[in-house]
Amino acid sequence: MPETWEYTLSIPNDLRAVTVSRHALRLILTAHGLTHLLDVAELLATEPVSNAVRHTRGPAALRVRWPPPGTLRIGAWDADPGPPEPPQPLEGFAETEDGRGLALVRARSDLWGWQPLSRFGNRGKYARCELAAA
Repeated sequence: MPETWEYTLSIPNDLRAVTVSRHALRLILTAHGLTHLLDVAELLATEPVSNAVRHTRGPAALRVRWPPPGTLRIGAWDADPGPPEPPQPLEGFAETEDGRGLALVRARSDLWGWQPLSRFGNRGKYARCELAAA
């Protein structure tokens, strides 16, 4: 039976944290033999981490989890409890680069969503998505 693992990377409110998170994710997936998921997983992780750093004022965190039988779960926590902007259809973004992140997450992940948090002293929200390994 494959093992379950989970990593959480606490990140400051700094745009450089997006690059650090992407590199950390690459190391995690490589160490666990999941290099075939790298490109899509980096895209899926970059968008919520970027939103957390760009649109909130507090700390954030990247969470990467592998629960068998073979689904990669990627999420980002931030201190703002407000909902993220709803994703728009990708067709509307041909002329701009802003605002299409969650639309890309929705299009490339098998499941995505968000939830407000208020437990263990953590307040804010958790945006997450899943990517099947097959």
